[in-house]
Amino acid sequence: MTAQAQNIQAEKSLYIAGEWQAGVSTIANINPSDISQTLGHFAQASSAQVAQAISAAKHAQPEWEKTPLERKQSVLQAIGDELIARCDELGRLLSSEEGKPFLEGRGEIYRAGQFFQYFAAEVLRQIGDNADSVRPGVSVDVTREAVGVIAIISPWNFPTATAAWKIAPALAFGNSVIWKPANLTPASAVALTEIISRQGLPAGTFNLVLGNGSEVGNALIHSKEISGVSFTGSVETGRKVAAATAPNFVRSQLEMGSKNALLIADDADIQIAVEATIAGSFSGSGQKCTASSRLVVMDKVHDVYVEALIKRMSELTVGHALKEGVFMGPVVDSKQLESNFAWLNNATTSGAEIGFGGERLNLEHEGYYMSPTLLLDTKNSWEVNQEEVFAPMASVIRVADLEEGIATVNDTRFGLTGGIITQSLRSSAMFKEQAQTGCVMVNLATAGTDYHVPFGGRKESSFGPREQGQYAKEFYTVVKTTYQRPY
Repeated sequence: MTAQAQNIQAEKSLYIAGEWQAGVSTIANINPSDISQTLGHFAQASSAQVAQAISAAKHAQPEWEKTPLERKQSVLQAIGDELIARCDELGRLLSSEEGKPFLEGRGEIYRAGQFFQYFAAEVLRQIGDNADSVRPGVSVDVTREAVGVIAIISPWNFPTATAAWKIAPALAFGNSVIWKPANLTPASAVALTEIISRQGLPAGTFNLVLGNGSEVGNALIHSKEISGVSFTGSVETGRKVAAATAPNFVRSQLEMGSKNALLIADDADIQIAVEATIAGSFSGSGQKCTASSRLVVMDKVHDVYVEALIKRMSELTVGHALKEGVFMGPVVDSKQLESNFAWLNNATTSGAEIGFGGERLNLEHEGYYMSPTLLLDTKNSWEVNQEEVFAPMASVIRVADLEEGIATVNDTRFGLTGGIITQSLRSSAMFKEQAQTGCVMVNLATAGTDYHVPFGGRKESSFGPREQGQYAKEFYTVVKTTYQRPY
């Protein structure tokens, strides 16, 4: 963070109507890699401040929407350029408060910058459609306009990237924004806001309101002055957002839970399968909505795959997020760590064998560390394989053939990502056709998506229009059809 942002965070870390404000209280931001280190204290907004942000956003939105396209484009481009230029600095900050290794933190900041750069270009691609009417002499124009005031509620696991892929299109298409990030990662939120605050937007176009969901989040999702809510988080909270916005006819975009599976076919290249598993199941400490927590493995390759995977897992280094050579940092906080071990106990009580890991780690710095964990001999029907765990823990599920494998992949109430490792074009084609997921990966990790194409899932993983790429306009704009007959 810049010195300016560091000074802001002590007391004034809310950004409302173009000004930094103090809150009604503060929270401590603890480094999960070293819990003796407090990264700062950050303000918590009151209900009155949320109302002020909504009012400011509503007042500013028409001016921002009418701002010339090249001005909008330059704003988004500048934000993206600065994020990329400062990715080392801001990556260290992100990794310090979230716990992902520095290379992942740096990569997230860089990717966030790419989101802003991409939507800077999209600003200039806002081209409508036209048609002849069925009535002679009448022309038809189809155009898109901003929705209005967008409330963005983002998670802690990708505190900058997820926010960026929501904020950037919202601003690109002329909306104003009220952003409520997760309380576990306030420093990254303040850093991004500080960059945005220097772009000369009409006061109120962009607002940051830190606080807990029960007060700040609820005030946003129940407001009749909000035009849309874009949310990423749990299914339970997503249901609350849907229930709160529906009576007011406020549009919602919900990215929620997952229980992604990676299918290892009997002709899989084992090295590719292992590396895809490591990246998909254990990077980011498994705290990804795209993580592969179910490993569906065919009989023929089960033993050799498991043996190779365990060997590779034994080579992974767990440690402080900023320490060189670390593959996996801590989990985000004590609550998450307790939940992880509760799920581990649930699995072993059901009959799972711990093939690797399953330990709380005591390292040089006291933090929320656990080893990457592999569960063997599990059944897809078990609770641990049906509920989102959000841990560096994956379950092996043995299947007989491709048909049973695909059926097992689909046997879940979620449908975000699904992958297959195979050398067969026929098998990959069958999987692509039959997988009930929004994203399909072939010979790739389930985690890892591009910024210029749509992202989202099926079933209880997602609700509403897709995020990212040109599909983002489906949520952040409304369509207007104009019929015209000349005099």
